[in-house]
Amino acid sequence: MTLVGIPRNPVPAGAEPGTLTAYDGTELRYARWKPPAQGRKGTVCLFGGRGEFIEKYFETVSDLRQRGFAVATMDWRGQGGSARSLRNPRKGHVEDFAQYERDLAQFVSEVVLPDCPPPYYALAHSMGGNILIRAACMRDCWFDRMVFVSPMVGLAGPASSLALTSTLSQLAVFFGLGDLYVPGGSNEISGTAPFDGNPRTSDRRRYQRNRLILEAAPQLGIAAPTIAWLRAATASMQEINSFGFPPRVHVPVLMIAAGDDKIVSNRAIDELALQLKAGDRIVIDGGRHELLQEREAIRESVWAAFDAFVPGGTKVASAA
Repeated sequence: MTLVGIPRNPVPAGAEPGTLTAYDGTELRYARWKPPAQGRKGTVCLFGGRGEFIEKYFETVSDLRQRGFAVATMDWRGQGGSARSLRNPRKGHVEDFAQYERDLAQFVSEVVLPDCPPPYYALAHSMGGNILIRAACMRDCWFDRMVFVSPMVGLAGPASSLALTSTLSQLAVFFGLGDLYVPGGSNEISGTAPFDGNPRTSDRRRYQRNRLILEAAPQLGIAAPTIAWLRAATASMQEINSFGFPPRVHVPVLMIAAGDDKIVSNRAIDELALQLKAGDRIVIDGGRHELLQEREAIRESVWAAFDAFVPGGTKVASAA
């Protein structure tokens, strides 16, 4: 499975793309990069959010390799270069977040552990953070530390809206409407709307770069989520916010919240961080939801936090 490069977003040198077949036959796309020749420090496994794709994180891959890390990443089922489960390939769909968890375990066992150097760290954005914090409850979790950027542990808005959204989406799925778009959702590919007023990033240049990727390879994009995805997402967030969940997290976690996030709940991030045995959170003022796609000053703050938390952080060499 090839990676898509464009002049403003070339494929980082040394990419090793491929596919693996999930437990149910779904083809999942992945890519990995070896560490640079100097300053090897282990592997960072990079996980995007809903609707994202490997190509969107080429800049982040280069940043990590400049710090001496190998990188391994994947497209979640139903998005990017991974297979879709519905007839309309633009619908962002999953039945249960447990499917993502099984895909994660297979990715680590087949792609990361055999060919990537330890120790292993996770860097995950939004929905990726939701999936990875569930994995952090495993006694034999693969990662030594995890960094979550704008993790989707709650939705922006009143806390009570999560329960209401969960109830309504469950009812809709019960009545056979799970494959439909969420109310107000359209077939327009996410991330292709005009820059002005977008909740993703305040960096016009990076926003336009990501739009150009989707113009060159529209098959990588998806549109709005389905009601079934929403039901699965709210169920996962409710589990994470439940009383017994935080003590089960056994991996040190750093959550980096965006001060101007209109998509996920910073209050939920704060409350979860306070309950974790080995967890903390910081807020990047002025940042919108996609902090790794933000303007340089904000990204530098994100990387400073990452470098202080992950052993061996800071740049050491140019990526080979």
